[in-house]
Amino acid sequence: MSRPVLTIACALLLVACSGRDSDAAVQAQTAPGAPMPPAAEVVNGTPAGQRIETDVRVLADDAMAGRETGTPGFDLAAEHVARRFAESGLQPAGDDDGWFQRVPLVRAVADPAAATLSVSRNGRTIALRPSDQFLPLPDFNAAEAEITAPAVFVGQAIHAPELGHDDFAGVELQGRIAIVFGGAPRGFEANPQAHYASLRTKIEAVVARGAVGLVLVNTVDDEAGMPWTRSVAQAGRPSMRLRDADNRPIDAPAQLRVSARVAATAADLVFADGPQTAAQLFDAARAGTLKAFALPGTLTLRTRTRIDTLESRNVLGVLPGSAAPRDSESIVHTAHLDHIGTGAPVDGDAIYNGALDNALGVAILIEAARTMAEGDPAPARSTLFAALTAEEQGLLGAEWLARHPPAAAGRFVANLNIDMPILTAPTRDIVAIGSEHSTLAAAITQAAGEVGVEVSPDPFPEEVAFVRSDQYAFVRAGIPALYLDAGVAPANDNQDPKIAATWFLRNCYHQPCDQVDLPIQYGDAARMAQVVVALTRIVGDAEAPPRWNDGDFFGSRFGGRSTR
Repeated sequence: MSRPVLTIACALLLVACSGRDSDAAVQAQTAPGAPMPPAAEVVNGTPAGQRIETDVRVLADDAMAGRETGTPGFDLAAEHVARRFAESGLQPAGDDDGWFQRVPLVRAVADPAAATLSVSRNGRTIALRPSDQFLPLPDFNAAEAEITAPAVFVGQAIHAPELGHDDFAGVELQGRIAIVFGGAPRGFEANPQAHYASLRTKIEAVVARGAVGLVLVNTVDDEAGMPWTRSVAQAGRPSMRLRDADNRPIDAPAQLRVSARVAATAADLVFADGPQTAAQLFDAARAGTLKAFALPGTLTLRTRTRIDTLESRNVLGVLPGSAAPRDSESIVHTAHLDHIGTGAPVDGDAIYNGALDNALGVAILIEAARTMAEGDPAPARSTLFAALTAEEQGLLGAEWLARHPPAAAGRFVANLNIDMPILTAPTRDIVAIGSEHSTLAAAITQAAGEVGVEVSPDPFPEEVAFVRSDQYAFVRAGIPALYLDAGVAPANDNQDPKIAATWFLRNCYHQPCDQVDLPIQYGDAARMAQVVVALTRIVGDAEAPPRWNDGDFFGSRFGGRSTR
């Protein structure tokens, strides 16, 4: 899962503490190092629950070594999913009539020790210390790069004329280095805020205005959610981009020759002798009053990156539709198969198994595929099941599939994604994030009703998780989508799913303790698979495909795009 864990954990904590009796429970159950809250009996006695548990145990086994994209462990996991798709009765929908869709990638690892960032201004040069004060971002186009150029602060690099907001007003960025804060103004509504806060959107904006370098400056608020020490610890992990037929990275513009991130404690060095101090700018960011300005002097950035190419794969199986012409359209079901591999040992364990993130989502996908393939007749529309690679690298497997739909699937008309359902306390509901943007809302309500569960609204809408997992690659391709997540309504008085989720996010998200000894509620997982099946039949048999709601933010921005 790609969403920022600490920000979401704080949101979860605030909601969980809203009840009068919740404070002590949250403090007890979410303190660092605290044991997992005691679970009721794990309901896994049904055949469906047992099948899902079996797949989770295989995919999150140490033999898979954390399923990092491009590793033998990921390939072992992909082979397992392909076997399960074949056993379920799906037809292969990958390349060359097989189960796998090749996903070409570029991999890059920046070398902080070889990087320099210095500020030359008013007759003096200030050199920032790598790792302590700045980190180079990987360059996907050149192993070594260097640039000296004037710098321009462009706020949060947002050009949103529909909202009357332009961070680039009054400055020239052509041939210069853009100095940028993260995030988006708090006054924006949640959906545009999430869109404009994404690094991808910011890079697109500065490149369009001619920037040749980028320096992202952390604010103190940024590091409250993502401490600098964690950024340093992750600096050695590889980053990836898709690769085109000419072996060039996709969505990694060569024009942006060097990029770096600066710690909040070093922000004053970047803005030294400028018109405003870092503290003044941090306050302006909170108030939504940032204004662009040119900085005197120049910045010099030098980076060194280890670059290579690799190939990973999506696992694709299709259930052909039963009625023409709707069988030429498909509903694509996705769950990411990759996780983050191995890393720094925690209590002697260096394997980051990813049981909830996202072996459980893939296991639910497999169970839904088995149930669908055994049904008779199949839905009128085709159904594509996809276990995706490289979600943790920026939704890359989903992006590739959205751009290259297999012929066997026809035209994608809807996406249903499952990612990291935190099913560690029993619930009586599900959450369908993003369904409110399209006619999928009515379909998921009907499907849940058929299964006998409630549909709860997104309990943390300010996090806009809709843009933070694989479904967003399909949204950007113009395809209505929803993200099916674990429920939040407790099934008993002794366990609160929100508190259980808070504990997981604070302690085990992207950590070795995300493993099979968690109290996973396999009965809830089997029920989620039933909802997937019911929703697929409703959407698959409907006369008209799903459509964006009139005036929807995502539909208006992306709805005119098509994968064909």
